[in-house]
Amino acid sequence: MEHPHLGVMTLHFQVYGCETVRDKKRVFSAMRRIWGREPDLAVAEIADQDDPGLATWSVVTTGPDPRLLQHRLQEVEKAILARIDAPILDTQVEID
Repeated sequence: MEHPHLGVMTLHFQVYGCETVRDKKRVFSAMRRIWGREPDLAVAEIADQDDPGLATWSVVTTGPDPRLLQHRLQEVEKAILARIDAPILDTQVEID
């Protein structure tokens, strides 16, 4: 039996117009509200929690086919770009 694969996408955002961490949380509220409720995804802010000008989030998924994981994470990234009002500085994807 083949083991499931793990896909991790880490997104580094530049955040404009936020003076406090509370302001930043409002900008990123959709991350947990939308993608955090997807049954095949886990979403977490993993760095820059105390910096109102930066945000680093990871989206994790698992499945039997690495190509499907890559496609799923690309689709999530497109949706995040359309929904979150902060430019992505860098995206890293690891499939294991």
